[in-house]
Amino acid sequence: MANSTPQPESVDEASVVATPDGANADVAEMSYEAARDELVDIVARLENGQVGLEDSMGLWQRGEALAAHCAKWLDEAEAKLSE
Repeated sequence: MANSTPQPESVDEASVVATPDGANADVAEMSYEAARDELVDIVARLENGQVGLEDSMGLWQRGEALAAHCAKWLDEAEAKLSE
């Protein structure tokens, strides 16, 4: 009998920002600077390696949502400058 371990699925930007449980729903309302600062903090915590696996997964998801929000904000700002 093969032991199958579920693998994380690739997640698109929309599902990261608005998770089913709403865990990252607040990200859409954050300023660019607040999102960037929280993302920097999350990266530092993950790189430190002192966070357990389950907490790391939550931080990773939060970081993905923050990164997507920052990228969207920057894309919109660039589009406005190009007008």
